[in-house]
Amino acid sequence: MRWINGSKQFAIAEACVIGLVSGLAAVMLKQSVGWLGGWRVQWSHQFTDWLVLPLLGLLGGGLAGFLVERLAPEAAGSGIPQVKAALANVAIALNMRVALVKLVSVILTLGAGLNLGRQGPTVQIGAALAAQLSQWIPTSPEYRRQLIASGAAAGLAAGFNAPIAGVLFVVEEFLQDFSGITLGTAILASFIGAVVSRVLGGRSLSLDLGMTAYEATFSLYDVPLFLILGLLAGLLGSLFSRGIFVSLALNRRLPLGLPGRIGLAGLLSGLVVSQLPDSFRDNTGLQDLLSGGNAAWYLLLLAFGAKFLLTLVAYGSGAPGGIFAPSLILGSALGALVGITGSGLESLLGLAPHVSPASTYALAGMGAFFSAVTRGPVTAIVIVFEITANFNLVLPLMIGSGIAYLVAQRLVGSSFYTRLLEWNGIQIQSPGTQPAPWQKLTAAAVMQRRVETLSSSLSLDEAKQAFARSHHRGFPVVDNGRLVGIVTQSDLSAPERQPANPAAATLSDMMTAQPVTVRPSDSLTHVLFLLNRFKVSRLPVTDGSKLVGIITRADIIRAESDQLTGESLQLGPRPAPSYEVYRTRSPATGRGRLLLPVSNPQTAPILVKLAGAIAQERGYELEVLHVILVSRAHPPSETAVRTTQGRRLLRQIEHLGQDWQVPVHTQIRVAHDAAQAMLEAIKARHINLVLMGWKGSTSTPGRVFGTTVDTLIRQAPCDVVLVKLGEETRFNHWLLPLSGGPNAQYALTLLPALTRLSPDPSIKLCQVLPVDEPLADLSVMAVAMDELRQRVNCSITTRPIRGHSVPGAILRLAWQEPCDVIVLGASRESLLQQALTGNIPEAIARSSDCTVILVRAAIAPDES
Repeated sequence: MRWINGSKQFAIAEACVIGLVSGLAAVMLKQSVGWLGGWRVQWSHQFTDWLVLPLLGLLGGGLAGFLVERLAPEAAGSGIPQVKAALANVAIALNMRVALVKLVSVILTLGAGLNLGRQGPTVQIGAALAAQLSQWIPTSPEYRRQLIASGAAAGLAAGFNAPIAGVLFVVEEFLQDFSGITLGTAILASFIGAVVSRVLGGRSLSLDLGMTAYEATFSLYDVPLFLILGLLAGLLGSLFSRGIFVSLALNRRLPLGLPGRIGLAGLLSGLVVSQLPDSFRDNTGLQDLLSGGNAAWYLLLLAFGAKFLLTLVAYGSGAPGGIFAPSLILGSALGALVGITGSGLESLLGLAPHVSPASTYALAGMGAFFSAVTRGPVTAIVIVFEITANFNLVLPLMIGSGIAYLVAQRLVGSSFYTRLLEWNGIQIQSPGTQPAPWQKLTAAAVMQRRVETLSSSLSLDEAKQAFARSHHRGFPVVDNGRLVGIVTQSDLSAPERQPANPAAATLSDMMTAQPVTVRPSDSLTHVLFLLNRFKVSRLPVTDGSKLVGIITRADIIRAESDQLTGESLQLGPRPAPSYEVYRTRSPATGRGRLLLPVSNPQTAPILVKLAGAIAQERGYELEVLHVILVSRAHPPSETAVRTTQGRRLLRQIEHLGQDWQVPVHTQIRVAHDAAQAMLEAIKARHINLVLMGWKGSTSTPGRVFGTTVDTLIRQAPCDVVLVKLGEETRFNHWLLPLSGGPNAQYALTLLPALTRLSPDPSIKLCQVLPVDEPLADLSVMAVAMDELRQRVNCSITTRPIRGHSVPGAILRLAWQEPCDVIVLGASRESLLQQALTGNIPEAIARSSDCTVILVRAAIAPDES
């Protein structure tokens, strides 16, 4: 491991691996796109072109959009902005998943005929593969950035067969860093990537342009025309850049998902190309025609206009693909037009032929237009020089690219990719000034919300037993929901802190009273300062006097690692965050909060009674949430909604809460998904318990309780109580089946609060026994009865029953004997196990006519 960490030998090995893998990926991408594109052209000649080309564009684009949306949203677009953000310490996922999705989706997109390039995607693919390597072999954050930069360089070098350009693009666009290790790894990776691409993919422009050796000359007579070419490239390149943002904005307004937008772009592209000359269906022949200077002026104009518009349509849809290749094609058409115009003027004026061939202007135009769009003049010059290997092009490239860059910089401003990131809400600061991603995290994002606590009244022996049973070295001390101190193992073992009479001492004698705490909104910088300032390893997180979590050094290290990798466990589409549009607040008790989601005015009063009984017994505040769902085509924060009905319902609940003498807070959230809005409210308000209505069954395939309820049961870090209201809502006779599980035990602790709903309640405890088991252990019911008798003053009976089916036996008992409410513990089985054996609580709730309350205790960190 000592050899691995930071050794130059290992850095060389990593750079070689990155270059090799990036080169192989580029070759695979090139060959696959060429194969699919060849089939598309062949089919367009064999069948009706105006039908085949749009249909292939629609199918290929839709499938590519589906893969990106479902598996890796980071793979949309060219990929270069994402790499730029990752190198600026923005938490964006770069890994094997992103690389594979990018590779497949680009093959589908370009094979379907969308007018985009594959060189930008190879940059992201190379960077993602390098980032995955840095995760398999953990390294420092700075060295990880260098590996990603090397992968990006190798990707571009393999895409263009231009190793020098790969290095310069990374330095010019991404890092602005000329340190030895950055240049060394990037140069080696670029070299390996280009070699692999040339050996396996053939020596070509790697734009599938089939470029051959061109005559290129230069004289002083050409200088004015190259100046004009640079000026035109700067103007039209700036217009092209602005057009992309207009296209992106128009596509964002479409009521379509990513598959629909890319499929529509493919359909339109196919329709347009089917009406153009046959040479437009094959980029190889078209580029040969444009760069060779053999095309007529009207064909050059048609090529420039058509490719200009088709690229805007394709890129604006969010299709995976880059603008390098389209920029070079547009530049070659523009340059050839300038060259032909210059020769025509020369002939018209009767001058001797001094203007260079149109092919020279076409090649210079490639660099000039590329420079204007990407704002990377050095890369533009080197790319065209490397793929032509003609020294006569150096001065024309420098003149055209330099003027185009200056004009575009004046008209548009910052880098095209920086503006793309800003358009998506990501601000990239100057190199070295972007704060590390973990510096923007707060204590609430890092803390453990499930906290083991001790009471100050515990004896020292009981406290030592608690430490012996747990792996924790410290516990917050909480009385009545309020933090009163903290105790560590060193407090109990320190000789100077030993009490005179250990037998009579309690934890309040040994704990540190009024401990140092942090708020959920405090930054990690502040948390680290306090940890170092007071030489402690953990800090309680409090909201007022209420303990809402605890944060340790290990939590911060884990958060830094997660932010650096940019990993996300969610592979599906990510709905936008919910948006709070209304809220009220009441005085806080500091002992806990109960969340009550409401939507139905008819069932809300009964749910408020249940929530109020629990909140009153525990001293909780009542947080009432109303969710307004909107279409995923529109961000919740930008969607206009009517809140009149929701506010009327919340005001009704506020009056009901006054009857229970509990503080009532209310809020209305606009969201794409109800479960997500509830989880965000749980996190933001530090909820201890959720109580919500439930219809008792679901028709959703793959769901046990329903989409929203299943999500809450699996992901909510707090207690969850589900209520299926019966035909008649009475709360006199309670039935509690016992199984010995943790949720059945939690249901037992919840029952005393719920029985307050009846002036004369009765409780029946039952245990289902196997029919073929003559002797049964009934100690579970005996222990439960003893616990209840200490907390409630009502009739409590036990009832062992036998049956082949647990749900059947409980339902039969509820039907035969008086029963108003059945209280059940939620199953923690996996969905597969539930599908094989059936979910007992769900089966009982579905078949019962009385009210069913389903409870699930908070999930410990190792269970989530």
